[in-house]
Amino acid sequence: MRRLAAGRRWGSWARWTWSILCSTTCLGGEFQPDFESAPHAYFQREPRDRFQHTLARLAAAPAQLDRSGELAFVRSLLAALDVPESSQLLVFSNTSLQLGLINPSNPRALYFSDDVYVGWVPGGKIEVAAVDPDLGAVFYLMPIPGVGEAPKPERSRRCMNCHANEDTLHVPGLSIRSVAPASSGGSLDSFRAGLSGHAIPVSQRLGGWHVTGDGDGSTHLGNRMGRLQGGEVQWTPLEPGRRFPWGRYPVSTSDLLAHLLHEHQAGAVNRMARAQYLAREAGTSPSAEALARLDREARDLARYLLFADEAPLPGGLEKGDARFREDFLRARRVVEGRSLRDLDLRSRLLRHRCSYMVHTAQFDGLIPVVRDRVLAWMSKAVAPGRGPDGLDHLDDGEKSVIRGILSREVRGFRGL
Repeated sequence: MRRLAAGRRWGSWARWTWSILCSTTCLGGEFQPDFESAPHAYFQREPRDRFQHTLARLAAAPAQLDRSGELAFVRSLLAALDVPESSQLLVFSNTSLQLGLINPSNPRALYFSDDVYVGWVPGGKIEVAAVDPDLGAVFYLMPIPGVGEAPKPERSRRCMNCHANEDTLHVPGLSIRSVAPASSGGSLDSFRAGLSGHAIPVSQRLGGWHVTGDGDGSTHLGNRMGRLQGGEVQWTPLEPGRRFPWGRYPVSTSDLLAHLLHEHQAGAVNRMARAQYLAREAGTSPSAEALARLDREARDLARYLLFADEAPLPGGLEKGDARFREDFLRARRVVEGRSLRDLDLRSRLLRHRCSYMVHTAQFDGLIPVVRDRVLAWMSKAVAPGRGPDGLDHLDDGEKSVIRGILSREVRGFRGL
């Protein structure tokens, strides 16, 4: 059994936590918008996310959804949303809205694409988080419809208890918890609170999650349960599939690469949403102070999109799920044989350290006052020679590839 002190937040851990927090929340003071009120009006605005578009299409072709059973419906919904089954992630800690159904014998499944995230726990409702360029993450709950019934998703206010707090930078976003789960699925301790994204050491991630394709599994907190003894958490292994049948789910994986990409995307979604809310509050004629803050925010977002603080990856990724890799790479946008989705997987996630999330509607829809500044910082970072302080981690070869892709594929990018 492995032992880990419960509640530790000191030493190198505290220094690391502070450095990451400063890069996301110390830009002129912590930003906590009233997202329900003007100018944001989160619940009053009509969403224009991809889930809404798909629902409109399905209304005209309802036979695309298979209502013959719970699993059949989930699979047909994923297909309609173009969300790959192979992206499946399983979490057995009861850290979401349907916590009464989630435990090591009945994990919750999560599936994702670049802009749609689908949650499902057997016996429960479908949860959808779809990314809207103006609003950030928009949350829906939907019962599994019976034969002859139409899907009836409703926007959920209760989701905002966990999806608009410190874990999401106080804007509607994506939350990924890492906990020490008890045998019931409840949490004994939590890790990386208030943090999201690829800068978090892998050793602090995935507590309460199942992980497959991870080598010996010694580099993260997944696949284990805990119990408190003498003020410390004692860990015991929990092999994926030991307490539930894999046939209950569309696939038999909870792949480490999918976890790593999901973490990266959540960090990008939250930071882009925060930048959008900050720009909207600045108004159409921002003050000099507001413009300075937007520029700092843009620099922070550029650093994230260029992986300036990426935590080193563990080994063993070559043993991951081939089907998921194929599904992920299917969306490659290629310029001269190269793509921002090209994987590295040795010490870092991507071969060319610029996020493919710049190809999303969320990035394209950023308010120009902040989007232009993000692109300006990215342009400086990938220009030949030494980049600005904090954006000087790329070599000239990598810069040239990124510059070529952004010049061709991202509206408004002007390489220096």
